Amino acid sequence: MLPLLAAALLPGPSSQNATERFVDPKRLPKPFATEDVRNGPQLTPRAGAPLQVAKGFRVETFATGLARPRKITVAPNGDVFVAESYDGRITVLRGGKRSAFASGLNQPYGIAFYPPGLSPRFVYIAHTDRVVRYPYRNGDLKARGSGETLLSLPGGGYNQHWTRNVLFSPKGDRMFVTVGSASNASPEPAPRAGILVARPDGKEARTYASGLRNPVGLAFQPGSGRLWAAVNERDRLGDGLVPDYVTHVEEEGFYGWPYFYIGGNPDPRVAIPVNVRLRTPIVPDVLLEAHCAALGVAFPGSGSRFKGAFVSMHGSWNRSTRSGYKIVRALFDAKGNATGRYQDFVWGFATPQGRVWGRPVDVAFAKDGTLLFSDDGSGTIWRVSPL
Repeated sequence: MLPLLAAALLPGPSSQNATERFVDPKRLPKPFATEDVRNGPQLTPRAGAPLQVAKGFRVETFATGLARPRKITVAPNGDVFVAESYDGRITVLRGGKRSAFASGLNQPYGIAFYPPGLSPRFVYIAHTDRVVRYPYRNGDLKARGSGETLLSLPGGGYNQHWTRNVLFSPKGDRMFVTVGSASNASPEPAPRAGILVARPDGKEARTYASGLRNPVGLAFQPGSGRLWAAVNERDRLGDGLVPDYVTHVEEEGFYGWPYFYIGGNPDPRVAIPVNVRLRTPIVPDVLLEAHCAALGVAFPGSGSRFKGAFVSMHGSWNRSTRSGYKIVRALFDAKGNATGRYQDFVWGFATPQGRVWGRPVDVAFAKDGTLLFSDDGSGTIWRVSPL
């Protein structure tokens, strides 16, 4: 059912020069400048479609035959944990084999080990409606027990906003959990459309940042220690609105949804209360292609040949010309600040003719420093390594 190819990697095509992109927050199109278009992908077999990667790297198959793999988390011992969310299962990949770690779960997504470091005692799994903790020792291939629910969450959401990610601060003193909106652009009470922060035992949960329509990917930036998120913005304002983004997330920061987008641009469909008008929405660090469905974000370790922040794009449905369906690299200056620019890094899942055969979901760095990303369109985990 699943041939794992970790021990017999298949070489990808030759490296290519990557396109650099910049979406200027000061030069966004007007709302409804183009018609609202429903243009979701119909997945087709790959049929020889070329997969391209930036110059100096190669892309290879790491594992195939997975059931729509979503979130990837690498355990301290190097095991690769994968959320097969639609089948309610967490799978462990190791040395060309797989094991079902836990099954019968409610749309599991986020996976995190606690405490941070080489000797975790627990693995946390974020279901769509709760965060559950399981006892864990390095090398465990099966969950011990049914788990302890630490935090209840609102389940489901608009347009598949059911994903709940979980991440611990580098010191292990805080747990961060994402909760997407249940609508496209309608006011909703917390914790929707935000990021929660709590103690590792789930106590004292509160909103860390708000106005984030669907935050999915979470990562801490090495050096600065800043929390970053990949966020899906709203639909149905036209091809060019609203850009998805990756950004560092400020505590108590307000990012606009549903009233504003990309700073103080008002959504014409939403009435803005007086108290909200007095708040200044934060402009995100890196704007991406509108409707690209940015889902994952990951930073490499120190000394890596990989530079920047790597972002997975699941691909558009609300755009006349497809956007996303690739991995991109956000660029930073020598001081570790985002420049706002990004480059295509792995692309080719959507052909120039509009055919789609793969959909990247999440990105993570393996213990050997290579980049892994999941693709729920072809049921594959891919690996990118320097030449």
